[in-house]
Amino acid sequence: IMSCGNDFVETLKKIGYPKADELNGEDFDWLFESSEDKSFLEWFCGNVNEQHVVSEKELQDFDSLLESGKPILEGNALDEVLKTLKPIDSKNSSQEEEEEEEELKKLEDELQNLQKLKELQIHRHNKLQMMVSANSHMLQTLNSKEEEAHKDLKEGLEVFTAANHKLNNELLSLVDAAKKLASFFTASDSDQGSGPHPVFFSQLSLDKYLSQEEQSTAALTSYVKTHFYQGMSEWVEKSHEDSFQLVDISKQVTCGETNEVCEESQEMTRLQTAYICAQHQLIQMQAKEESMNSAIKCAESMLQSLKDKDIGKQENLDAKISSLNVEISTIKQEITQINNEELLPLLKENARLLSAPVVKGYLDHQIAQQDYYASRQDEICRHLVRQKASFELIELAYEMELKKHKEICCQLENLVESMKQSSNELQQRLQVITEQTQHAKPRNTISSKDSFSCRLYRLLEGENKKQQLFKTYKSLEQMAQKLKQDCATVQDQLAASSQEQSLLLSKLKSDVDTLHDALYHGGNQIQLSSRELTEQFHQLEVDLNKLNQLLMDLIADVKSKRNFLESNKLHQMERNLYVYFFKDEDHLKEMVEKLEQQAEAKASGLED
Repeated sequence: IMSCGNDFVETLKKIGYPKADELNGEDFDWLFESSEDKSFLEWFCGNVNEQHVVSEKELQDFDSLLESGKPILEGNALDEVLKTLKPIDSKNSSQEEEEEEEELKKLEDELQNLQKLKELQIHRHNKLQMMVSANSHMLQTLNSKEEEAHKDLKEGLEVFTAANHKLNNELLSLVDAAKKLASFFTASDSDQGSGPHPVFFSQLSLDKYLSQEEQSTAALTSYVKTHFYQGMSEWVEKSHEDSFQLVDISKQVTCGETNEVCEESQEMTRLQTAYICAQHQLIQMQAKEESMNSAIKCAESMLQSLKDKDIGKQENLDAKISSLNVEISTIKQEITQINNEELLPLLKENARLLSAPVVKGYLDHQIAQQDYYASRQDEICRHLVRQKASFELIELAYEMELKKHKEICCQLENLVESMKQSSNELQQRLQVITEQTQHAKPRNTISSKDSFSCRLYRLLEGENKKQQLFKTYKSLEQMAQKLKQDCATVQDQLAASSQEQSLLLSKLKSDVDTLHDALYHGGNQIQLSSRELTEQFHQLEVDLNKLNQLLMDLIADVKSKRNFLESNKLHQMERNLYVYFFKDEDHLKEMVEKLEQQAEAKASGLED
């Protein structure tokens, strides 16, 4: 159909139609839409050429014939006249016959031309009548379509007006909501928290809370000053491990201790020193006393031997005296060694054992005092932990709100960009629609320039559907109607699914209540285990405490035995012998032999 108009214009150019070059073939495409006219126009374009055109001279002769008023024979009348013509006289000359034949030929040619012209006139008349009927029918169709279009336009205008009012109202409500939201974020510091119902946590005033916390801190400070003496914390920090051990006279009291501790340490040191000196003097006096008694006994025995004047035994007595002198020198050396090496540590250890109850009582007093301070410190720590937890909770709330504000800011920025882009696309779409309505002719098919309609058609058509060759507004409307029906169906399905979800939620709620009753058993505390298991754990804890006590008793017993071994050299020697008996038998034999030799030497010396 698109090339038929061009063929028609080319045929007009061939037969010499005036101003045929200025004609546009697309303007004559509508002539080929009718099936009745299409066959004639196709025959006309395929058969008519310049040979079928009447010349200007022939037209002038025909016009002069019409002006003369002579009748023009046509159709049957011309045939009858031709039949009534008599044969030409044979007597005429050959020249006249040739003239008549030529004139007859001319007449026949003219008759044929006139018949063709008549047929052409009849065809044109019929064509014009058909065009008139087609135009009248088209006019009626256009009138009905115009009425329908006016009706559709009125309905569409009403729908558009209602939608416009609705959109305006929604935009106004959106603007009010945006202003209200902006007022929340742009409120000044003086206005924040002044409203009856603050929206954000940052708008709440913390003055009352901070004043309460300051009062609580002041009360806690006064409580600490009341229940803790001044300088206690510094004394605990500066005190060292030696302050809680037995006093050693070899160590001097440091000047960093407090006055009370220094006095107690000095007094304990003085008492230990006095005890050691007294014991040392007592031992020395006892040793001297024993020495004097032994000397007296020896002198008496010597006097008695002199009185007997036993000359035979004089020599034995001199040898015994010399051996005794040697033994005396050995014993003096041992005594000196004992005085220098063993006596002083034993006295110190005895002094330690003597002052142990005093130190224990002092340490018990210190432990009780420390327990009292620890209990008070636990109360203070609980209060400080609660205060810190409240501060951290407020800080966490501020951080969460700041994070949420940042997310809202990003969303608003994205929304502004999206609205700007949508506004630009809408302006371009309106401009394209305006240009198309002003310049383009109304057509049923969708033009490729109408990008919005094409995108909408592709969106409604989908991917799996077979694409049509021509995209029409009617098919677009049908797809829109189908989409509307699908939306209604989906809404019904959503309503049904919401009912099912409500039933499932109610069932889930009942299950949660059942689980809550099973976990709490009607109380306020959760019970994750049974009573039997709890009792078993309690019994296990009691057994562990007993085991711990037994271990502590065992450790104390081991410590006491170690102290006893350190204080008693004989038992320490026995223990070493037992160790050698189990580990080193050769060394044990050597020690036993050495001791036997010493015993034999002493025994022989005594016998001599």
